Amino acid sequence: MAEFGSRGGGTSSGGIASSPSPAHGKVAFKAGDGEGGGGGGGGGGGVARTHLDSAGNGVSNGDCTLMGTREETESTQSGSPATERGCPTLQPDGKPGHPKKTSIIKDGTKQKRERKKTVSFSSMPTEKKISSASDCINAMVEGSELRKVRSNSRIYHRYFLLDADMQSLRWEPSKKDSEKAKIDVKSIKEVRTGKNTDIFRSNGISEQISEDCAFSIIYGDNYESLDLVANSADVANIWVTGLRYLISYGKHTLDMLESSQDKMRTSWVSQMFKETDIDNLGRISMCRAVQFIKNLNPGLKTSKIELKFKELHRTKDKPGTEITKEEFIEVFHELCTRPEIYFLLVQFSSNKEFLDTKDLMMFLEAEQGIAHVTEEISLDIIHKYEPSKEGQEKGWLSIDGFTNYLTSPECHIFDPEHKKVCQGMNHPLSHYFINSSHNTYLIEDQFRGPSDITGYIRALKMGCRCVELDVWDGPDNEPVIYTGHTMTSQIVFRSVIDIINKYAFVASEYPLILCLENHCCLKQQKVMVQHIKKILGDKVHTQSPNTEESYLPSPESLRGKILIKAKKLSPNCSGLEGDVTDEDEGVEMSQRMGKEGVEQQNIITVKRFQLCKELSELVSMCKSVQFKDFQVSFQLQKYWEVCSFNEVLATKYANENPGDFVNYNKRFLARVFPSPMRIDSSNMNPQDFWKCGCQIVAMNFQTPGLMMDLNIGWFRQNGNCGYVLRPAIMREEVSYFSANTKDSVPGVSPQLLHVKIISGQNFPKPKGSGAKGDVVDPYVYVEIHGIPADCAEQRTKTVHQNGDNPIFDESFEFQINLPELAMVRFVVLDDDYIGDEFIGQYTIPFECLQTGYRHVPLQSLTGEALAHAFLFVHVAITNRRGGGKPHKRGLSVRKSKKSREYACMRTLWIKTIDEVFKNALQPIRDATDLRENMQNAVVLFKELCGLSPVANLMQCIVAVSPRLVRSDNTPLVVMNLSEQYPVMELQGIIPEVLKKIVTAYETMIQTIKTLIENADNVYEKIAQCQKAAMEFHENLQSIGAKEGLKERKLQKAVESFTWNITILKGQADLLKDAKNKALENLKQIHYATVSCGLNKPGSETAEGSKPRRSLEAIPEKVFK
Repeated sequence: MAEFGSRGGGTSSGGIASSPSPAHGKVAFKAGDGEGGGGGGGGGGGVARTHLDSAGNGVSNGDCTLMGTREETESTQSGSPATERGCPTLQPDGKPGHPKKTSIIKDGTKQKRERKKTVSFSSMPTEKKISSASDCINAMVEGSELRKVRSNSRIYHRYFLLDADMQSLRWEPSKKDSEKAKIDVKSIKEVRTGKNTDIFRSNGISEQISEDCAFSIIYGDNYESLDLVANSADVANIWVTGLRYLISYGKHTLDMLESSQDKMRTSWVSQMFKETDIDNLGRISMCRAVQFIKNLNPGLKTSKIELKFKELHRTKDKPGTEITKEEFIEVFHELCTRPEIYFLLVQFSSNKEFLDTKDLMMFLEAEQGIAHVTEEISLDIIHKYEPSKEGQEKGWLSIDGFTNYLTSPECHIFDPEHKKVCQGMNHPLSHYFINSSHNTYLIEDQFRGPSDITGYIRALKMGCRCVELDVWDGPDNEPVIYTGHTMTSQIVFRSVIDIINKYAFVASEYPLILCLENHCCLKQQKVMVQHIKKILGDKVHTQSPNTEESYLPSPESLRGKILIKAKKLSPNCSGLEGDVTDEDEGVEMSQRMGKEGVEQQNIITVKRFQLCKELSELVSMCKSVQFKDFQVSFQLQKYWEVCSFNEVLATKYANENPGDFVNYNKRFLARVFPSPMRIDSSNMNPQDFWKCGCQIVAMNFQTPGLMMDLNIGWFRQNGNCGYVLRPAIMREEVSYFSANTKDSVPGVSPQLLHVKIISGQNFPKPKGSGAKGDVVDPYVYVEIHGIPADCAEQRTKTVHQNGDNPIFDESFEFQINLPELAMVRFVVLDDDYIGDEFIGQYTIPFECLQTGYRHVPLQSLTGEALAHAFLFVHVAITNRRGGGKPHKRGLSVRKSKKSREYACMRTLWIKTIDEVFKNALQPIRDATDLRENMQNAVVLFKELCGLSPVANLMQCIVAVSPRLVRSDNTPLVVMNLSEQYPVMELQGIIPEVLKKIVTAYETMIQTIKTLIENADNVYEKIAQCQKAAMEFHENLQSIGAKEGLKERKLQKAVESFTWNITILKGQADLLKDAKNKALENLKQIHYATVSCGLNKPGSETAEGSKPRRSLEAIPEKVFK
């Protein structure tokens, strides 16, 4: 939750303008980071007042303007607030910045500041939580400092409050007559959240205003807007919730507040108390009361519950430790109500204190993206998660049931579809990333650390599919495993093979690769063969590769098999042994230790050793060979040969030959192992090599941290089977992709990821951190890992002294250019002077994200789940519109056809081929126009509905539906659903503002219709051009030579050909996706229309004409 004066005033979370504790008498002059976050809006008798610093200057959350003193707020501020004296500076993208450590100083004068009573969502004993509509109404009657935004970029600080009779909304000071500086509640048409009016969109400082703090009141017959910015997201939520409640119930608001609607929860808690009060005394011991609340909410600390009861007794001057029913209910409401979930509930419940089945169905479909939700599905959820018997019987989901559902695994951020193998497993092995371990036997450092079989057990249980065995001569003719030339301990080879046999296929049934680094004499090599054959038996794959094939077999065809990667004798060797080159990673380590600062490439000499034929014959599909250069490999390397690359060498190739590296890995397996400099078993960044297509990136599994988080998170996406299919652009024989691209990828549509960090729950104190006692000052980083163009990070403000339920309410936007290779990492840290301490993290592939409201289960540094510790977030994914960077252009930018950017084709200077590609230019333009016209029309319609482009069309119809009905509930507009394309039909004269919406809807439907009816024809033209061009592929070199192209020009022509083919395929795929999206848009309109009762009687399909009990699937024939 946004804070009022935090950091700047050392306040606690939740909007309390308080003096800091002695340990936190600190202030940060930050670059507009918004960590003051808000203040304001009182609830439960509190009043939101301007928060003053020691100099008497106003402090706001940095999202828009500085809040002046009471005298200053009577005047207006014009222009960009960032130019005002002392205003927090803003980053180039218009977003608030965040502090460097040097910006934090101590300010003892802050400790003398008076503590003011305001609305708060934190858990301090003296603070009041918002847990009902009544709390919101009370807060509005008390009033809040809000900023009024005008179209001329002027901002007015005003104090807004609701009249006690709840009939009018007033503000002061104002030059208007007091009777004019108000809005009648009955004139309010709707309340919009976010910056979703023309005034917000056209305002010059809009980018500096937090989306989560902005809201608009639409009122009057002309649908005028009063655009406001609160000092925190929670204050905005109070006003939005309260106003919507007033709109719904009008003069009956008081009656509704006192009705039985909010008594279901109280009745349930009373019944629970009664069952606990076994002696029927009307009171229970504090110990029993504390344990009961902890049973209902396991994440709560016992000490916090006890403190709340004691504080309640103290305010009543009540002795003893026994708890009455009323006290129990009050503390339960205070501790077990999450305000951010309450605000979400009333948003979908038509301002009731519960969700009925219809409300829940709409939430599941519109927000959570669950298709074809039925009333039965909603009832199943209610019966599963609603704790009260009354709610289960009536089909109502209370705030407690809704909280239970949102925190259940069903609403975790990870898509459960990816918990099982969900990718095709019939591609060649070289088309997969393979979960791999380096020096698997080591459990500590690389030079002196112990070797242990538990290293293999851990790796194999974690889904590792490639383990390493460095085998050396041992005593008693028994080979041993350790890192040669080092002081690491030894383990017997036979015991390792036993463990591998036991655990090889426990976590995954797909092939396991044993990287066998053999340093044994011939005698002990034969012992190795005996152990492998006796213990592993026919699990070892020994079938020779088919020389007529071009690619390795698939993981599916090798299920249950073990592949041995090692040196292999030449087929021409007729003896029982032969001479091969040695591969010894350990010698690099020892030489690095002995000759610090000398480059290992200059000191390693190639050695040779004798290899017995029996061991050589166990190597089939993974013959170890030495890499020379890419051109030699393209011409001579066999598909079953594998090269290993030192991290340093692999990095060099990734930087200097990124295209060649990607193309090399389409056919061959490449193994990358850590630099010998990593004696401490630290890990390289696997993304640096995955982006080049390297399949086997060997990680030190014993070392936790960011790099292992990425590795573990990455391989979750395919049932943790150890194999992840690479992006198509990295697999296809003819495709253009550079690993180091810092722009969009040709043929791939960039995605926009919108993440709102709402709150956190039950953050533990970082281990080993005791300087601040039990205090936690959390903040959250959202990191994007992927190709260079995608790497980014954003952080929230710090919420001080609240690890139990900190509210952040901050939104971020990221452009993802290659979604299939991107990962999202959430990191929670404890803000501290000495060094920010790690609290928890969660890393997830972009493709595994579930959209909607989700909980993120946090994990410890070593990967264990942190009990009851979560982040609560909202996730949305949209296509980027137009061009430019998203933070500059924004989502709602609509590009005209004149300024539209079209995919370009490159000239090869081979006339016959260039003519083929020239024929594709017009179909590509047509495809782009079809897509962009629909996208622009959809965005305009969303804007007029008062929603951001993140919304879907189902949410648009739901949002606009109240405007399409007169006050007497007769329709102004109905939707005719009898045809494929739903039509808005006017039922008389409608206001001008509705005409704009109807016109925008008709334009949108027309662009959808045009796309659906023309997409197949344009797609076919693009596909034909691609097919015609591919006929030249095999002979491209010779054709270019005949045209006089040599060396560099010929190489450039080949690259241009690959680029053009990639563009053609990408444009065809984008058009296909756009058509599917258009069909989905029609379905959403249909679902929402029927659900809201806007459909013209008798206009539904045969299916739809029956009384609808659900939002079931509309027959597919309607959309064909």
